[in-house]
Order: sequence, then C-alpha cells, then structure tokens
Amino acid sequence: MSFLKEFREFAIKGNVIDLAVGVIIGGAFGKIVDSVVADLIMPVVGLVFGKLDFSNLYLILGSAPAGTADNLEALRKAGVPVFAYGHFITVAVNFVILAFIIFLMVKQINRLKRETPPAPAVEAAPAEDIVLLREIRDSLKK
Repeated sequence: MSFLKEFREFAIKGNVIDLAVGVIIGGAFGKIVDSVVADLIMPVVGLVFGKLDFSNLYLILGSAPAGTADNLEALRKAGVPVFAYGHFITVAVNFVILAFIIFLMVKQINRLKRETPPAPAVEAAPAEDIVLLREIRDSLKK
C-alpha cells in the first residue's frame, strides 16, 4: 500500500503536472509547426528551387518489384529500401523553425523577468512598545 501512496505523492507534485502540461502543449505545438513547414514554407521553397517537393526526394537502395509505382509511399509499402533524404530535409526545417520559435519564447520570457524587478522591501515601523524599550535601553547605557 505504501507504493501506491508514494506514487500518488509523486504524481500530484507540481513539477510532474507542469511537465505533463508542457508535453501535451509541446505535442500540439509540434503539429502546428509541422503544418507550417509542410503547408506554407516547403511549397514556397519548392517554388524557388524549381518546384521541388522535398518530401518525395529519395534514392532507391534496392530493386523494386515489377509493377511498383515510382513514388516513395508505394516503394515503402513494397518493402524496398529507400534513402528518403527529402523527408529528412523537411524534418530538419521543422526542427530549425521549432528551435527558433522556442528561442524567441525563452528570450521574451527572460526579458519579461528582467523588466519586473522585485519591489523593495518596506520595513514596517517597529511597534510602540519596541520603541519604548529601545529608548529605555539607550537611556540606561548613558
């Protein structure tokens, strides 16, 4: 029974919950970045470099069975080894964009942290009896 108690205490700690929320948001954010790259950036890059579709760039490393279509999906379904460097280019662009966005977010958060300095601690006036005791102490020293 203590194992379940320990696990419950671990699972409800703030850090674990924060991490879980971060992973879920990160997964959703990753899908957004994938869409931005695949649907917005790569078509423009393909247009600039001669209408290339990077996701379908590959080299066949084996022999394809007769009748297999000459596209990446069909070759993979047929079990033909392919060197899919176009997919790697797309994933690398995804990574660079995601890393850049995270860099901008961290930079902004750090800037916001620096802009809000902690308020200086205001010392509360000592209580009246403390003031009176100090005066008595100071008069006895004389």
